[in-house]
Amino acid sequence: MPPKAKAGSAQKKTRAPKAHKLPDPFPKGELLKDYGKKHWRLGEVIGQGGFGLIYLATLVDGTKDETYVVKIEPIANGPLFCELHVYQRVAKPEMVDEWCKAKKMKYLGVPKYISSGTHTRGKETFRFMVMERFGTDVQKIFEKSGKTFSRHTVCALALRLLDTLEYLHNKGYAHADIKAANLLTGFSHGKEQPNQVYLVDFGLAYKFYCDGVHKEYKEDPKRCHDGTVEFTSTDAHKGVAASRRGDMEILGFCLLQWLCSRLPWENNLENKDYVRDSKIKYMKDIPGLIKTCFPSGSHPDEITKYLTYVSKMKYEDVPDYNKLRSIFRGGISGKDEWKIDLPLSVASSSKKTAQKRKSAGEPFSPVEKKVKSAARVTKKEKESTPKPKADKKTVKNIKSPSASTPRQIKSPVNTPKHITSPRATVSKVATPKIPGKPASRHGTPKLTLAGRKRSRSRSPAPASSNVKKGSPKKSTKRRVKRRKAVQTSDASMQTSPGFSSGSG
Repeated sequence: MPPKAKAGSAQKKTRAPKAHKLPDPFPKGELLKDYGKKHWRLGEVIGQGGFGLIYLATLVDGTKDETYVVKIEPIANGPLFCELHVYQRVAKPEMVDEWCKAKKMKYLGVPKYISSGTHTRGKETFRFMVMERFGTDVQKIFEKSGKTFSRHTVCALALRLLDTLEYLHNKGYAHADIKAANLLTGFSHGKEQPNQVYLVDFGLAYKFYCDGVHKEYKEDPKRCHDGTVEFTSTDAHKGVAASRRGDMEILGFCLLQWLCSRLPWENNLENKDYVRDSKIKYMKDIPGLIKTCFPSGSHPDEITKYLTYVSKMKYEDVPDYNKLRSIFRGGISGKDEWKIDLPLSVASSSKKTAQKRKSAGEPFSPVEKKVKSAARVTKKEKESTPKPKADKKTVKNIKSPSASTPRQIKSPVNTPKHITSPRATVSKVATPKIPGKPASRHGTPKLTLAGRKRSRSRSPAPASSNVKKGSPKKSTKRRVKRRKAVQTSDASMQTSPGFSSGSG
């Protein structure tokens, strides 16, 4: 048996890893000097990552436009060092340009490495990296568009991301953290470029291919669930190092969410084991996954074909990038595949988004279904609400603007609440004689309200044995007594309705 702990001795507590330190902001106009002896002037802070701040920057003795950004972290932090290591090996401008020329591509979605260096402030030293400036991240656009993209947009994004991943894989690196928040639109000539998308943040990038040898498949419990939990691969959930297969699977989960707005395991992201088990189950049953994400049955065929292909890949397999691109070119429908059509100026109105997808034959998102169902319920409630019945009481001495239209009386004076439907009758009143003007022949008609109640028809009493056969039944129809319209002259018309001053 193990020896008993001594009385009063405290148990050793395991310490959590230290969080990366965020530096205090640098003042606007601070000058940085890179390893190439170029000077950069900092602008405003435009972003903040988990490990540092991002500033706009301009090259001193160069253009005044802020076409660059600078990422700064304390030198003791590791993430920027790892990211800088990747950029220097795969993102040099001449390397990217050479690849684009060989593949006849308009652009490649890999940010170009500009420069880097260290900077000292007081007793603290910082590491910085200069990059190109970009626009909005795709996650913000995705949320503004009702959390769904059109079929064309998803297929165009898939084509550009396959180009980017093929380049990174060719250099022996896997990105391992593909998601909409790490996709930024292009920026040039002072404007955002919605048809260009760049994959950024190489903090989790991993070199899976060294000296012509692929890393072996090995599960490590200490590295389980690396990456963003809703999109990371099943390999990452098991603690296996990132690979080409893992990147293809992560991309598939992103494309699926952009089409259906929500992944099946997003209801319990706190339980990472549940997320892992759900992904493993669905990757073995792609038709079941598609049915869960698109309950209406309407879905693009491209996502089914892509996920089916990825589910059959082995850990060290090289994807057939051309075959995968041909799958998504089928969803472009003859349009320009380089035109992504990201809805930068889309309104958050779910009605407009629903109309676009309805015309394209695409399913509604769960958010829009709730809005539409709520609108239908409200309409039914309005129709089923009984209208209040008018209280038929009479009030005398109300003047009318016209004797021929007594029911169109609108009075500016507040009418008592119990007066709702008065009935007017006409009686002749002698017109006082005005000197120098002949009196009217018929006199001035005056409207008064008579308290006549409408007779309601009642159902006839049931026939009894005492009633003789053949006796005529009493009519239950209401008799309406018609009145002749009273002719009045134009001089006697009342144009200002209101209560009369006297009883008449």
